[in-house]
Amino acid sequence: MANSTLCFTLGFYLFICFYSQRVIAGDANPLQDFCVADKQSNVLVNGFACKDPKAASAEDFFFRGLGKPGNTDNAVGSNITAANVNQIPGLNTLGISVVRIDYAVGGINPPHTHPRATEILVLMEGTLLVGFIDTNNKFFSKTLEKGDVFVFPKALVHFQQNVGKENAVVIAALSSQLPGVQVVANSIFAANPSLPDSVLSKAFRVTQELVDFVKAKFI
Repeated sequence: MANSTLCFTLGFYLFICFYSQRVIAGDANPLQDFCVADKQSNVLVNGFACKDPKAASAEDFFFRGLGKPGNTDNAVGSNITAANVNQIPGLNTLGISVVRIDYAVGGINPPHTHPRATEILVLMEGTLLVGFIDTNNKFFSKTLEKGDVFVFPKALVHFQQNVGKENAVVIAALSSQLPGVQVVANSIFAANPSLPDSVLSKAFRVTQELVDFVKAKFI
């Protein structure tokens, strides 16, 4: 009897630990039907303060913008149209957002991370090479065709590249109202103030002259 009680207690404890970790893994769960972001509030919280629910309208939960192709005439040949809490105030506290990504032929969404979100991607048009790197530096990659789905785990470095002969389009959902994005190359070579050349040359095992040459590309 004592052993059964001990096993039950231990099992319950492990369940609580596991469940607690899952609960805090993403954005906090809402405690009311909705919390439309009050962008005018000076109150600082982990997210946005709520405006009076009586003042909420359907417009707070609506965004028209993902049906229009983005301009890919830029250095990387891609364009991201975001629909997060900044565009849809009603997403505040709901822990989800969506983006449309357009890629010119050969265009890339450079290696980057979303510090607050897992991403699930659906390829709507074209052919896309995608991949991510785990914390053991193992590379996971697939070539996607129209209708294929791929997942990028939270905070891991990942990328996409159009390897087809026509433009590509993606719709992706993320498990945060405001996932954040940190582009690896920009963070390293376009930081402000800039990282010391001595740090970068040592880290990448190249000359300081080469570091300066690369930095100049990001000005």
